[in-house]
Amino acid sequence: MSATLNAGKTRAALRTSARVSGELLLVLVAAAVVLWALGRMWSVVWPLVVGLLLTTLTWPPARYLRRRGMPPALAATLVTVLFLLVAAGTVALIAVPVASESGKLGDGVVEGVQRLREWAAGPPLNIDDAQISDAFDAATARLQDSAGSIATTAVTGVSTVVSGVVTAVLALFLMFFFLKDGPRFLPWLRRQLPGRLATDIPVVAERCWLTLGSFVRSQALVGLFDAVLIGLGLWILDVPLVLPLAVLTFVSAFVPIIGALFAGLVAVLIALVSNGLMDALLVLAIIVVVQQLEGNVFQPVIQSRGLGLHAAVVLLAVTLGGSLAGIVGSLLAVPVAALIAVVWNYLREQLTDPPREPAPDAPPSS
Repeated sequence: MSATLNAGKTRAALRTSARVSGELLLVLVAAAVVLWALGRMWSVVWPLVVGLLLTTLTWPPARYLRRRGMPPALAATLVTVLFLLVAAGTVALIAVPVASESGKLGDGVVEGVQRLREWAAGPPLNIDDAQISDAFDAATARLQDSAGSIATTAVTGVSTVVSGVVTAVLALFLMFFFLKDGPRFLPWLRRQLPGRLATDIPVVAERCWLTLGSFVRSQALVGLFDAVLIGLGLWILDVPLVLPLAVLTFVSAFVPIIGALFAGLVAVLIALVSNGLMDALLVLAIIVVVQQLEGNVFQPVIQSRGLGLHAAVVLLAVTLGGSLAGIVGSLLAVPVAALIAVVWNYLREQLTDPPREPAPDAPPSS
């Protein structure tokens, strides 16, 4: 005799599915509204984001000065002035030659791709040129545009991508106020929120700040480590465009996984075009060795607290961010994903029942 479905259980399952689907739809609509609002306010949101990122880099010296007894306003002013001097020195010493050679960088990548195309069409691969023509043409155009735009980003700074000087000025003013009044923000926020929100939101905000600061500072050190060692190897091998390639390596460090692959590919292609196959292989070996040192030795030392993201999640986040917002999306994808993970983990903590204490054993009966 075959079993029949229980009508009551079936209706209950359908009602539960409908309720869950409706709730999920409402959450997605709310998320879409938030993203739409952020897009409409992007001219304000972008300077705020840049100001926060700059503050994560400059907060340690400001905190040190404040702990030494310096007034908050004076400490923030001193750190801001030092930051401007360092930025101006970077522009004077690095940006000008990088800007003058960024066009050569893109042309070198294009020529390197063309040589790879010719090699693939010949023995031993003997791939039909017609099969790879469209793909390589598209890749050539994309690499040329990306190399030029990333080099320009390294020269002018991330803060000039959207609105140029206005965004940079706003970000610097916001950084100054964050350095001066940042520690007073969470107590002020607690006083403005009712009930449990006065506890939950400040805790989440503090965790997000710690995660963001850890990511930005660690990636900056990793990028500097990669840029110095890879740039030194390129200089020893007499590869041209050493300075632009080193700057590109530093900037690419803020895009985990994808950035390292892209910067390494550009360096190998430039070496292939200018110095030949042997030097290109040596550059590839240098990049692999540096990446291994970074991933297994250097990064674990400087990154005391990981982001808690799987490598696959990082890769998908970078891909999605790049497809939605180009280079800016790729730069912001991983920190945004890490902040979402912080919020999700806090929600799980609040929604999880505490572990039950095991019941004491009953005394043995006499």
